[in-house]
Amino acid sequence: MSAVPSVMPSLMYRAVVAASVPLVPLFLRDPRQRAAHRARLAAPEQLASWARAHRDPTRPLAWFHAPSVGEGLQARAVMAALRSDLPDMQFIYTHFSPSAEDFAARLAADWCGYLCYDRIGDVERMLTAAAPDLLVFTKLDLWPELAIRAAHRGARVAMVAATVSAVSSRLRWPARRAATPGYAALDLALAVAPEDVSRLAVLGCRADRIVLTGDPRVDSVLEVAEAGGERVLGGTAADRILVAGSTWPEDEAMVLAAFREVRRTHPDARLILAPHQPTAAHLHGIDAAARTSGLPDPVRLGGLVDGPLPPIVAVDRTGVLARLYRVGTFAYVGGGFGHAGIHSVFEPAAWSRPVVIGPRDRDSRDARLLDEAGALTRLTGAAPAAQLAGIWRRYLDMPDRAQAAGAAGRAALDRERGAARRSAEMLRNLLTR
Repeated sequence: MSAVPSVMPSLMYRAVVAASVPLVPLFLRDPRQRAAHRARLAAPEQLASWARAHRDPTRPLAWFHAPSVGEGLQARAVMAALRSDLPDMQFIYTHFSPSAEDFAARLAADWCGYLCYDRIGDVERMLTAAAPDLLVFTKLDLWPELAIRAAHRGARVAMVAATVSAVSSRLRWPARRAATPGYAALDLALAVAPEDVSRLAVLGCRADRIVLTGDPRVDSVLEVAEAGGERVLGGTAADRILVAGSTWPEDEAMVLAAFREVRRTHPDARLILAPHQPTAAHLHGIDAAARTSGLPDPVRLGGLVDGPLPPIVAVDRTGVLARLYRVGTFAYVGGGFGHAGIHSVFEPAAWSRPVVIGPRDRDSRDARLLDEAGALTRLTGAAPAAQLAGIWRRYLDMPDRAQAAGAAGRAALDRERGAARRSAEMLRNLLTR
């Protein structure tokens, strides 16, 4: 029997959600975000349409939810392992961020789409359409209304790759009070690290339902690297290139300043910039920043032609970054100069590439793991461009150092693999007991 909580989401939570959703468009300026808002509103009917045509009530169904691409990598690895155990099961996958659209479309799921807002009516319509036997949240993105209503319908409710940062807003009032009933609905919470176990209990998970399994993202990124696949840049070798991935304007200004310094002594150095949001406006901003720095105009990845790689390549699409890290001498991973946190440092490490990040990592366990292995360098707030330029020159002049640091990072990931299989086995046991 699923863990049916004795309490429901607070009236205050429900009132805030109901009142907030109609106001969301007032705060959205980016066309992609506005389209995502419309897709969340349309999600119940879209799922219902799929269910009318394709939902087989004689087959069990697992619903995985992950908000964005990073969490999606964790969910994907567990889904694949669970599908191998239960090949008759149907799978649906939902996300919340528009940056995950392309990623979701490539998943091996029976239906992929946006998750609705956590309003009673929308949630009920999606649950009625899917009729899940298992609902799985990823990392920390649990929606109280959805979790509790799924539990009341008899579905098993779980969380994989459960991670709670020490600085997470969910640990503080009022977010903690609003979220607690949802965490109490979990039948199973599969934690990444020991510190996550205690913090999940603070959020409301029952201690006897929290299990330490590790991070399935490791399995996912290693699978990508080991599969190889076609090179995004054809035959380009991993030589004299910095791949700066998931960057924001603050990252890009610093990286371009470092590149300008490196080119004075190493004119054959190359830079690939892959912004976290490769919108036209963001790419034009990169163009302007390069010109301001006295650098050559960036060439779009989609506009490359055969021949030598231009000094700067700006990546104009999503879904290719994990493979782009393959061609770098080392990687800079963005997010460390803002407040959103560092993006995936495991992706370049899977290709045996050393990693550099900005000063703010929001207590990232991933960054800590690679740092302890000697595969990651944190820039400080003082003259970060000069620091990055120094690292860049050192790796160009002494490539054996880059290779040794990259190998240490890959070895650290190899020691962590197996969480996806462990998680799938726990979910399978949850369904059958």
